[in-house]
Amino acid sequence: MMFYESELKALKKSGRLRSRKVLQSSLKDFASNDYLGLSHNKSLHQKTADTLSTLDIHSSKASMLVNGYHQIHQDFEKALCKANNFEAGIVLGSGFNANIALVESLVRKGDALFMDELYHASGVLASNLKGIDVTYFKHNDMKELAKLLEHSTAKRNIISVEGIYSMDGDICPKEVFSLCDKYNAILIVDEAHSSGVIGESLMGVFDYYKITPKHNHIKMGTLGKAYGSFGAFILADEHIVEYLLNRAKPIIYATSLSLYDTLLAHNSLRYIQKNVATLKEAISKRSSIVKEELGIHVDGLIVPLEIGNNKKVLEIKETIEAEGFSVGAIRQPTVKSAIIRLIIRLGESEDDLRALCKSLVKIKNEY
Repeated sequence: MMFYESELKALKKSGRLRSRKVLQSSLKDFASNDYLGLSHNKSLHQKTADTLSTLDIHSSKASMLVNGYHQIHQDFEKALCKANNFEAGIVLGSGFNANIALVESLVRKGDALFMDELYHASGVLASNLKGIDVTYFKHNDMKELAKLLEHSTAKRNIISVEGIYSMDGDICPKEVFSLCDKYNAILIVDEAHSSGVIGESLMGVFDYYKITPKHNHIKMGTLGKAYGSFGAFILADEHIVEYLLNRAKPIIYATSLSLYDTLLAHNSLRYIQKNVATLKEAISKRSSIVKEELGIHVDGLIVPLEIGNNKKVLEIKETIEAEGFSVGAIRQPTVKSAIIRLIIRLGESEDDLRALCKSLVKIKNEY
């Protein structure tokens, strides 16, 4: 008996059926979130492996609150705090878990959560938990958010935005910081796609807007994107971190982040800090190519090309793959309308990016 046969048929008919494909290393990668190409940096891997081989253990063994908090974790947390000007931090298993941890633990009875309508699915999932009072405001609409805050009678107001949005690729307005300060609201900024990509020191949107973190600011970032590793981090005021350690279930009840991923991310942070100027120049060149060839301005390294048809977007992806390139074909419900998601990552050459952009223009016009 096939319990979900009708649902699968409906997904297939609408062009929304998903499947896994083994990574084809022969394709030029313009699909992954490995923004700086650090997943291919063998020296970072070797340095990490060599250090771990000298230790008594090579795995985390337990949750952070039992016996799984290693010096490697603490060293990286301190380095992240210093690089981002925050008081305290926690590393954990994934950005998905980090959003669940933040929303589920911080929004209590009597509190109000105001979330950008395009916030990541992990935050939306957490916001739908029983007892959470959530209102979704129009994407990047600070006028609507201001009205919501002005009329809120909640004990605590909590705002959730992304630094750079994962599908649209646009940046959150600077005004969100001043609004949260004005109304003494807690601000959660998901920097999964902005940390390591924008800012004077490539630390993300706080760095980009030259915002000095305050007691009501929380920064979440992932390690599986620009940092070429796996996992996530939360940076905040000391008392908020202490609270999360005592209330956030994905932190309390999960094995701590692997030592390899933590140390690899720390080595990546050092690499980014040492090579800021070179990395920024490479990012700028790729943004210029997209502007020249596609006529699109991008805030980071995400370029969405609207197609509007689930089946056509898959056909375009297959056509591009036949030319030797990998791009993302994103469909509902991840986006409202199907898009080709182009990641102009540093792991591929500028010449290949330009060639891909020219092909996309030609193919998109044909469709």
